[in-house]
Amino acid sequence: MKYILILLLALSLPALQGCAPAVVAGAAGGGAAAGDPRSADTLISDQVIETRGMDRLYSDPEVARRIHINVTSYNGVVLLSGEALSRALRDQAVDTIRNLKGVRLVHNEIRIADLTGFQSRTRDSWITSKIKARMLATKGFPSSRVKVVTEAGTVFLMGLVNRELGTQAAEIARRIDGVKRVVKLFEYQ
Repeated sequence: MKYILILLLALSLPALQGCAPAVVAGAAGGGAAAGDPRSADTLISDQVIETRGMDRLYSDPEVARRIHINVTSYNGVVLLSGEALSRALRDQAVDTIRNLKGVRLVHNEIRIADLTGFQSRTRDSWITSKIKARMLATKGFPSSRVKVVTEAGTVFLMGLVNRELGTQAAEIARRIDGVKRVVKLFEYQ
């Protein structure tokens, strides 16, 4: 039941962008973050980074039509994934995110390419869902310690883990149909 509540919260956050810090704060205080090594303040900070980052990247309608960039933050480490139609747009996005309060490091995985379509994004979401489900089903695997992002078949894994757990997470992801590559962006404890 606890995992269903966590999944529902995670799925509802994008729809509640303006309310996300309050939702995450409530969830963190209510035990939804059980097993997550980040403090409640860090959970909130990560959500604020993601929300502010997306707001800033997409605030200019002209730029918004020329990028598809995702902002994912875990413990102040940010993954930028997706596509930009030019190097200048990609560099502008990286600079924008790098200057947000609370950002410690930016992993730039933005490709200079045509923007992906609905079908590709849906396939990536399906891959992420299958990986998360497999992690949840793996006995003894602390799935709340690993964040999974998929972009164009490449799976990015983030979190605060030891090397053994990082290797196990990567092996789980590699075994999922449709995964082309796995990139570990973990902070090792």
